Amino acid sequence: MAGLTQQNTTIETVEQSSLSEYRRALSLVERLHRQLLDVVKDDLDRAGHDDLTPVQALLIFNIGDAEWSAGELKSRGFYLGSNVSYNLKKLHELGYVESGKSAHDKRQIRLRLTQAGSDLRKQLDTMFQRHAATLSPVGGVESPDLVASNKTLTRLERFWADQIRFRL
Repeated sequence: MAGLTQQNTTIETVEQSSLSEYRRALSLVERLHRQLLDVVKDDLDRAGHDDLTPVQALLIFNIGDAEWSAGELKSRGFYLGSNVSYNLKKLHELGYVESGKSAHDKRQIRLRLTQAGSDLRKQLDTMFQRHAATLSPVGGVESPDLVASNKTLTRLERFWADQIRFRL
C-alpha cells in the first residue's frame, strides 16, 4: 500500500512540475502557428496574391512537385486547420491546382500544381530560404537549436497522435 501511495505522490509531483511547462508549450505552438500564417500572409500581400489565404498557400507549398490525392494530403497532415476539400476546390478554381485520374486507379483523383501553383511555391520557398539565412544573425537561432526543437516537436506530435490512436 505504501508503494502505491508513493507512486501516486510521484505522479502528482511530476504532473504539477510539468503542467506549467506543458501549458506554456501549448500556448507557444498555437502562437507560432498563427505567426507563421501572418508571415505567409504578409509575403502573399507583398506579391499581390490577395486571392489566397495563408492556409491555401502552405497547402500549395506542401503539394510541391508531387501528385497527391486529397486523402493523402489530409492523412499526411499537409494542410493547416480548415477543410482540405474546400481549400483544394478553391485552389482548383483559382488555377493553382489541376486534377486528373490516377494511372493506377481510375476512381482516384490526383492533384498537382499548375504553372501558377509552381510559381507561387517557388516564391514561398524563396521566403523560407531568406528566413533560414537570417535565423542565426537576426533571430539568434542556430542550427543545433532547430535540431533540438524539431526532435521535441516530433515527440510531441507522436505523443498527441498516440493519445488519439490508443485513446490514452
